[in-house]
Amino acid sequence: MRQLSALDAQFLSLETDAGVANIGGLSVLDGECSRNDLVALVGERSALVAPLRQRIMPVPFGLDRPYWVEAEAVDLGYHVRETRLPHPGSDRQLAAQVARLHGRRLDRRRPLWEMYLIHGLRGGRSAVYVKLHHATVDGVGGAQILAAVLDREPRPPRRAPAPPAAPDYAPGSAEVLVRAGARLVAGPVRLVRCLLETVPYLDEIPLVSRLPGAARVSGTIRSATRCLAKGEQVPVLPRLTAPRTPFNGPVSSRRSFAFTTLRLDEVKWIKNAFGVTVNDVVMTLTAAAVRRWLLDRGALPEEPLVTAVPFSLREADGAGAGNQVTLMITSLPTQIADPRERLQAVHAAMRRIKDRRKLAPAPWLQTWSEGMPTALTGLGDRAAFSLIAHTSPVINLVVSNVPGPQHPLYLCGRRVLAMYPVSAVTDASGGLGITALSYDGGIAIGIIADPTMVPNIWHLAGYLREASQELKSCARAGLRRAPV
Repeated sequence: MRQLSALDAQFLSLETDAGVANIGGLSVLDGECSRNDLVALVGERSALVAPLRQRIMPVPFGLDRPYWVEAEAVDLGYHVRETRLPHPGSDRQLAAQVARLHGRRLDRRRPLWEMYLIHGLRGGRSAVYVKLHHATVDGVGGAQILAAVLDREPRPPRRAPAPPAAPDYAPGSAEVLVRAGARLVAGPVRLVRCLLETVPYLDEIPLVSRLPGAARVSGTIRSATRCLAKGEQVPVLPRLTAPRTPFNGPVSSRRSFAFTTLRLDEVKWIKNAFGVTVNDVVMTLTAAAVRRWLLDRGALPEEPLVTAVPFSLREADGAGAGNQVTLMITSLPTQIADPRERLQAVHAAMRRIKDRRKLAPAPWLQTWSEGMPTALTGLGDRAAFSLIAHTSPVINLVVSNVPGPQHPLYLCGRRVLAMYPVSAVTDASGGLGITALSYDGGIAIGIIADPTMVPNIWHLAGYLREASQELKSCARAGLRRAPV
């Protein structure tokens, strides 16, 4: 039995019918696969993947965070489903089906995942879409779960059956209430400790960083600490204010999804030509695509957008359950017209937050969550999200880049042609989210949005490809002008 972390529990408590907290992945397969084979594979591998077997056990009256307990029996007939696209089975039809499925809440009485085998894709392809509740795992962990059911060869050697999971008892109401009481008693001390631990990072926390004196206080604390430790000074973050955009405000329950793939070798060529990183290039392409979309609507702000960039806190071995992530806030220079200048601005901004994170790791998201009283967290957070959505945005969007395997993978003997990430949108993060996942020589980009805020989402996918070609042209022109 494992209790949810405070951050994992927040993903549960924040969820509403409009703000569904699902994340997922769409794998496109070269050929067809049968549901029976997929059910057999998931049944075999589920012993290796705890989130596929565990369900939520709430604490009475919501007095404490829920627990993960082993489900008595996992009904794979319920969790693994299949559907078929209408003719002609285009990529847009596939994306529309994924968007519909992604917007549905998961049943909290069961393990928090569903898998859909989708037939009828053009070209004899099929697809598998998997969704999990964000309370179970973050983006990196989700990619690891997916990898557990994939193979590195089409006909792998038969694995020895994994031993069945050890029985995990579900505690009685009396036991969890006693534990909840102990946490309530320790709550004030824990809150004070968490607040003290958060003070050095006030200038990184959305909304809090806007308070008068927040940056000065956190900077003074960090400087004093570094002087005593004779360490390097931590880079100062600029004070960022998110401008209003068409995709900021209360989200609806509708979702739209689009995807595209960029060639990793071309992105690497661009990054080498300009002396930046792959992530810098991805962020710059995102800025270019969003800029173009805003210009189309006459809604481009004069100021840069403010974006949240998730950073994994996992150890090198990737071990650990639940969400192990923090958010760094940075600017997205959509106001810059020149592609080269835009890339250099992204590079400077990303280097600043990376240098800062290296010198002062800031798990403020976990620390902040741990300090809040459990019984009030959901109500307070939902109220805060609603207030942000109806007044002024704290951030404009979330942009994430998740590393993936650079070799082919197979599912039920069929090669996985692409793996597209599917993220979430909320009142606080905005009605647009862009996530990239590198896989087998490509960078697969998934775009999720509220269609009432972001119509014509496929335009963004096209703008990403056009932005890549634009940067390539700039790099070639620069190389031609370079002295020999």
